[in-house]
Amino acid sequence: MSSVPVGYCDSRNVHRGPRAKHMLNRRNRGANYVVVAAMTASLLLASGPAVAGDEDVDALLDHMDRLYRSDTSYAEVEMVVTTPNWTRRLEIEMWTHGLDRVFIGINAPKKDAGTATLRDDREMWNYFPKIDKVMKVPPSMMMGSWMGSDFTNDDIVKENTLRDDYHATIVESEDDAVQALQLVPKEDAASVWGKIILRMRKESLLPVDQTFYDEKGRPARVMRFSEPRTFGTRTLPSQMTIEPLNKPGNTTVVRYVAATFDEPVDESIFTLRNLRRRR
Repeated sequence: MSSVPVGYCDSRNVHRGPRAKHMLNRRNRGANYVVVAAMTASLLLASGPAVAGDEDVDALLDHMDRLYRSDTSYAEVEMVVTTPNWTRRLEIEMWTHGLDRVFIGINAPKKDAGTATLRDDREMWNYFPKIDKVMKVPPSMMMGSWMGSDFTNDDIVKENTLRDDYHATIVESEDDAVQALQLVPKEDAASVWGKIILRMRKESLLPVDQTFYDEKGRPARVMRFSEPRTFGTRTLPSQMTIEPLNKPGNTTVVRYVAATFDEPVDESIFTLRNLRRRR
């Protein structure tokens, strides 16, 4: 939003830092991304309802996991939370390094400015400047709401990955241009969902929507992807909308205002010290 991970900050003050020591060669990263995209496109265009081979599925799910992240990413994001009674708008900055490190900082509104979230490997913390306290988020709260939105903590920091935590099956789609995948959590995955149906366009490999089902097989929420934009050399849906199906009138919209991928990121960003430093 994964992440999340703002739109109206001064780009001159963005903290990008020195080149990380273990960053991969940029040309090789781009080539790897093209290879994965080609593999997954061949799979989607050629397949009907079936269980795909393990290697093909892994390539497809890895492509989806890295779509908004790559090896590194920086994004300026706007989040709008709407309920029948109120609307709340947040301006956010997000940094990621691989699939395991995420830092999110809220810049506006003023009453929330300085609030920050850090994920490092399997651990997650929130910092609340009003009480000047860092609070660790236990695994049992990963499916809880992030900052009062319809996105969960896991949606924002992506502790679960599609490749590692779900079994994927290609299922029938009513639209010939769209491929549908059924994702069922593996036994050891920390997920509250019984299954997820992911639909993506065969030609572009961009996601269309995800429908999340509870353990009784009932649809619980829908995440829709829209407004594709190109950021540098990468095209992706710039807007994600979550609608909880059990809360009529509630939606959360995330809009990517700006984003860069595979640029050097200062590793000191992903530290507990940095949570307080942004005050």
